[in-house]
Amino acid sequence: MSLFIGMTKCNFVLAALTAGAFLAAGHPAMAHHGWSWAQGEQMTLKGTIQSISMSPPHPTLQVEDAEGVVWQVDLGNPRQTERSGFTGDTAGPGDAITVLGNRSKDPDDMHMKAVRITIDGQNYDMYPERIQD
Repeated sequence: MSLFIGMTKCNFVLAALTAGAFLAAGHPAMAHHGWSWAQGEQMTLKGTIQSISMSPPHPTLQVEDAEGVVWQVDLGNPRQTERSGFTGDTAGPGDAITVLGNRSKDPDDMHMKAVRITIDGQNYDMYPERIQD
């Protein structure tokens, strides 16, 4: 706290807000948030859930396809995912899943962002406004 001796409360708050703004501005570049990293055309992935993580910044699934390739599937943010009806208890490892979404522009990156997942005939729409027919 000795670093802040002589700073007024207003200056301290302003410094803290400024630092937070710089950190927040750099955050999108550090993670796969948004859609710019993904192809515009959607694909369907069918496979088996290997693992589920409901941790922020967004829940993810590891899904093994028929060829044995494991994909990382990003869901919506935690609130979007919960609003879709999907929770950590909805499915588990070994369950069959169909994912509609946008894959990474990098063809070597087995990574996609889901707009809809389907388990046991039940749709969970993460981004209903983005679903392409």
